[in-house]
Amino acid sequence: MKKKLYKKELYELQVELVKLQRYVIEKDLKVCVVFEGRDAAGKDGTIKRFLEHLSPREARAVALGKPSDRDKKSWYFQRYVPHLPAGGEMVFFNRSWYNRAGVEPVMGFCTPEEHKLFMEEVDNFEQMLTHSGMIFFKYYLDISKVEQKRRLEAREKDPLKQWKISPVDRQAQKLWKKYSEARDEMFARTSFVFAPWYVVHSDDKKTSRINVMKHFLSQVEYPDKRKDLLIYDHEVVCQFDPVCYEKGLIAP
Repeated sequence: MKKKLYKKELYELQVELVKLQRYVIEKDLKVCVVFEGRDAAGKDGTIKRFLEHLSPREARAVALGKPSDRDKKSWYFQRYVPHLPAGGEMVFFNRSWYNRAGVEPVMGFCTPEEHKLFMEEVDNFEQMLTHSGMIFFKYYLDISKVEQKRRLEAREKDPLKQWKISPVDRQAQKLWKKYSEARDEMFARTSFVFAPWYVVHSDDKKTSRINVMKHFLSQVEYPDKRKDLLIYDHEVVCQFDPVCYEKGLIAP
């Protein structure tokens, strides 16, 4: 996507996000958006553009660190519940409880039994969220192995991006196949009718950001909505379905 077009569309979409937030505050709505994906797929940058012009008192990003000893002894979902939105709030999770479906089993941070229990419980947990009236979305940002390698190498060289490099990131290429298998199982078992996964092909950061925003805004209702701005590219964002593999939207 050309820079000039990107800036124009980003501005217009951020205006729509401000409209939405005003409505969320006025009606005491609860909005929760989960962003998962490959390491270096662009979760940080996407969330940053969502939040850039929203009121920080009612909109925030949540990126939890390493669990504490107390977290490890608690019900798994317990550490995430305090961060869920109250009425009038919008919350964007930069990774979420789905760590237990991807990073944790691949890296050996949880036991097979803990992973199995998560898969058995997550549908009930998310059904409670949606039944409570929460506006809830799950996006998975996927990139090719070649593009991930390029981005990780760029991070290593950029002194301003050193904080983005972690031991987990350094294993991303080596464990590529295992991450693919974990991702595929997660899609198959946790893309629910009431809370489906939306897959975002993210090899081009600007294109993926714009299309995620368009998709999200097209799915929610608010006053003075400019529907003409919200026609997204189905070759960039699609609701999970096995056909996404055939289209090449999900990297093998």
